[in-house]
Amino acid sequence: MATYALQIAGLVLGGVGMVGTLAVTIMPQWRVSAFIGSNIVVFENFWEGLWMNCVRQANIRMQCKVYDSLLALSPDLQASRGLMCAASVLSFLAFMTAVLGMKCTRCTGDDEKIKGHILLTAGIIFIVTGILVLIPVSWVANSIIREFYNPIVETAQKHELGDALYIGWTTALVLIAGGALFCCVSCYSEKSRSYRYSIPSHRTAQKSYHMEKKSPSVYSRRQDMSFSVET
Repeated sequence: MATYALQIAGLVLGGVGMVGTLAVTIMPQWRVSAFIGSNIVVFENFWEGLWMNCVRQANIRMQCKVYDSLLALSPDLQASRGLMCAASVLSFLAFMTAVLGMKCTRCTGDDEKIKGHILLTAGIIFIVTGILVLIPVSWVANSIIREFYNPIVETAQKHELGDALYIGWTTALVLIAGGALFCCVSCYSEKSRSYRYSIPSHRTAQKSYHMEKKSPSVYSRRQDMSFSVET
């Protein structure tokens, strides 16, 4: 029962991580305008994401424009786009693999060993996905912080950390936690299964030993019969 509860918890964390990965990939709030210095009275807010940039002005509806070319992105955002796309695919693959390995799923049979291996695979994929999300989010955040404290960069060109980065860090932790749960469930099931099978075999060995000790052999019975005939 405890194992099944851990499976449900891991699946919920994995599902939340999958949705978070897709949201971070789509969101344009990776870089936002820094309201410092002369920009503090500016009524425009600029957002930069992996697929588009947006401008929001006071009393005017937000306007977004998709990038015309991949070269329009900075190198860190270019790499982040590829890594986040790979993470989105892996998160979906890990979630579907985890569903197949759940105790309540019947399409993979009732073999606990096979389901344990499936859950272990799903857990590893979830952990790899969390690392893939963590790399681009931390990379972009590092470049934003370096530019912010660089005196050469003009104030109008400085940015702050967007909401997508904070959601990305949270998503990475959730994915890694869900993957760790699945790995723990798989290892616990393997240990309990080996312990359950080792006890009957040990008892069978003891029983056979006592039977051999109690029952005399054919040779000893023949010796006893010959001794009785001679007497």
